[in-house]
Amino acid sequence: MDPVTLQVMSAALRGVAEEMAAALIRTAYSPNIKERRDCSTALFDAEGRLAVQSASIPVHLGAMPEAVAAVMAAGAAQGDVWAVNDPYRGGTHLPDLTLIAPMVLAGEIMGYSVSRAHHADIGGMSPGSMPSGSRELLQEGLVIPPVPLVRDGRPETAVMDLILANTRTPGERRGDLRAQLACHARAQDRISEVASRHGAARIAEAFAAVYSYSARRMRAALAELPDGTWVADDVLEGDGVTNESLTIRAAARIAGDALTVDFRGTSPAGPGNLNCPLAVTRSAVWFVLRSLTDPDIPASAGAFAPVEIITEPGSLIDARPPSAVAGGNVETSSRIVDVVTAALAGAVAAPAAGQGTMNNLTIGNGDFTYYETLGGGQGAGPSGAGPSGVHVAMSNTLNTPVESLETAYPLRIERYEIRRGTGGAGQHRGGDGVRRDIRLLVDAEASLITERREKGPPGREGGRPGTPGQNSLNGEVIGAKWRGRIRAGDVIRIETPGGGGWGEPASD
Repeated sequence: MDPVTLQVMSAALRGVAEEMAAALIRTAYSPNIKERRDCSTALFDAEGRLAVQSASIPVHLGAMPEAVAAVMAAGAAQGDVWAVNDPYRGGTHLPDLTLIAPMVLAGEIMGYSVSRAHHADIGGMSPGSMPSGSRELLQEGLVIPPVPLVRDGRPETAVMDLILANTRTPGERRGDLRAQLACHARAQDRISEVASRHGAARIAEAFAAVYSYSARRMRAALAELPDGTWVADDVLEGDGVTNESLTIRAAARIAGDALTVDFRGTSPAGPGNLNCPLAVTRSAVWFVLRSLTDPDIPASAGAFAPVEIITEPGSLIDARPPSAVAGGNVETSSRIVDVVTAALAGAVAAPAAGQGTMNNLTIGNGDFTYYETLGGGQGAGPSGAGPSGVHVAMSNTLNTPVESLETAYPLRIERYEIRRGTGGAGQHRGGDGVRRDIRLLVDAEASLITERREKGPPGREGGRPGTPGQNSLNGEVIGAKWRGRIRAGDVIRIETPGGGGWGEPASD
C-alpha cells in the first residue's frame, strides 16, 4: 500500500474507533464513564491483532488482545456481541467489562470491534468491586467468562439478567452496558461506510499495512538505541493483607532492533489484590516503549512485535487463579511503568517517576457506588517541569467534576486544590499532587487502594523525589490500603503524591 493511501485508510479506521468511544461516552449512565471517561475502544483485524485504537486508557488497550483471542476461540459469529471480564482470559480486573463484536462485510468477518468500560459495581464483598484486602478473585465480584450478550442479532436476556442480579446498581449497569452495545452498532455502521467508499478488500489490506508499518517504525526506533542490558527495581507498599513490601524487578535488554524485558526476580504473587495477570504487565511495557521511543508510531499490534516479555509464572506480575487482582490493574501496573522506565533510562532520556498510583477510592452502599481515581504530579523530564494534578502512566481518565459528583451521589466536596510544593525539586521540578476532601451525607462503606504513601516518587539525574501522599478520615491518618464503614458527616481526605524532579536543583 502506498504511503498516501495508508495514511488515508489508517485515519478512516481510527475515526471508527474514536466514534465508538464518543458514542459510548455520550450514552453512558454512570459519571465514571460519561465524565471520567474510564473506557476504551479499538478495532482488531480478522486474525485478532490490534489494528487501531481510540485515545483511551493504556491499561485497557494493551490487555485487549487476549480477550479477543478468547472470544474468537469461543466461536463468535456474525450478529454476536460477546462479554468477558475474567482477568485470566483477557480481562484486567472485574469492573472492566469488555464487549467484542465481529465486524462483517459481504458475509465475512473482517475484524472485531472492542470496547472496555469500568463499571462502578460488579458485585463482590465491597461496594464498587475494588475492595482493599481481598484475598481471592471471587471476593471482588462476578467473574464473566466469554459469553454472548447478543447472539445472531438477538439479545441474550438471561445473560444480561444474570449480570444485573450480581450488582448493587442494576439500573446504572444496564444503561452502561446498553451504551457499550450501541457503540458496537456504530462501529458496524461506520466500517460499512468505509467499505462502501474503498472496498472491503482495501480495509483488510489496510489492517495488514498498518501492522507492518508499525513494526518497521518500532524496529527502526529500537535500532537507534544503544545495545545493552539495564536493571531497575522498586517496591509496592504492602497489598492490603500484609504490610511487607513487594518487589518488581526488570532487566531491559536491547539487541539490534529488538527489546526483551525480563521480570524474573519479581516477588511471588501476594495474599492481597496487587497481583496482576500477564495481560496487564504487557500493557505497562508497551506503554513505556511507545512513550520513550516514538509516540507517533501507530499503536497497532505491529508496534509491539519486536518486544519479548519474560516472567515467572505465579509471580506478582504474572498471577494465576485464584489470586485477587483488583489493585494489580491500577497500582501494580503503575509501578511496572516506573520500573521499566527506570531500566530504559540507561538507553534513552527518560522522565522522573510520576505519582506512581491511581489513588483508587470507592464509596457506596446498597443504593449507590462511587468510584474515582485521582490525579497527582507527573515527573519532570529533560525538556521541562512535570504537570500538576494529572492522571499519570496507565490511567488516562479525567477528573469527575464536583457538580456532577454532587448531583449523582450523596457526597459533598469541601476542598479540592493543588498541593503546592509537593513536586520534587530539580533543574526541572516535578508536578504537584492534589488534595480532595469528601464529606459523606449518608452511611456507607469506603475502600482505598493507593501507593507512594511511605516514600515519594524518585527523581531522575539528581532530581529530588516528590512528596508522598496521605489518606485520612476525620483528620486521623489511615493506611494506603484501607476499608471500613463511614458515617454521615465523616470526611475522607485524599492527598496525592507529587512527581519526581529532573536534574540537580540549583539549590536545596
